[in-house]
Amino acid sequence: MNRWHTRRRWLQAATLAAATAAGMAQADDQVDFERALIRDNHRAMLDLIFRGVDPNTRDSRGRPGLVAALHRDSLRVFDVLLKAPGIRLDETSDQGESALMMAALKGHLEIVRTLLDRGASVNNEGWNALHYATSAALPDSLAIVQLLVRKGARVDAPSPNGTTALMMAAQYGSEDVVAQLLKYGADPLAKNQRGWTAVDFARQASREYLVESLTRAQQRQRSSPAQPQQQQQPQQQPQQQQRRPGW
Repeated sequence: MNRWHTRRRWLQAATLAAATAAGMAQADDQVDFERALIRDNHRAMLDLIFRGVDPNTRDSRGRPGLVAALHRDSLRVFDVLLKAPGIRLDETSDQGESALMMAALKGHLEIVRTLLDRGASVNNEGWNALHYATSAALPDSLAIVQLLVRKGARVDAPSPNGTTALMMAAQYGSEDVVAQLLKYGADPLAKNQRGWTAVDFARQASREYLVESLTRAQQRQRSSPAQPQQQQQPQQQPQQQQRRPGW
């Protein structure tokens, strides 16, 4: 009997030691994963992936690998993760941000195109890629907006508090993006939960030139016969390069 109890205690101790070692190894992998992200060390990331580390591992801020890489502009590591087996393109951070949203915000047109071609969701609930694309005024922001709409992005999709892409563009985006959204049928009279329209967002940012153009758009819509808003799709063109969300 004593021998049986001794063997049982030994097995329990061995199991505990193995579990502890596995936990330590997993913790070490996460540290190495985040270090590779911070340093944009694609070789170290490749080694981790070959060792079986999950490419969707989250960093210390709750961001999955793809999202964290884009946050840090670690584009070599992003490329490694994108090609890794088991990568989940639509995995979101604890703040609800996806890789497509971050690529749109950062103005990475080719990354946006690649993610869409591989099936990334363009119309996720809440904040989405179009909100993020319109909240920047970078060289490729307009082209990204056009691409997202061409892929089916809903122009007037509301954020959780009712903010639309036009509102974001009015405060943060370029005049060209505002004009393009209006051409697509964005509603200049739409209000968020605070009761603000795109005009209020433009005024908040002291962008008087947009206050004027958006006010004219509101007047045109008020004077036109009431009819359902229809989103106009951009015409296909030859290949051409052309939290702020938090309201």
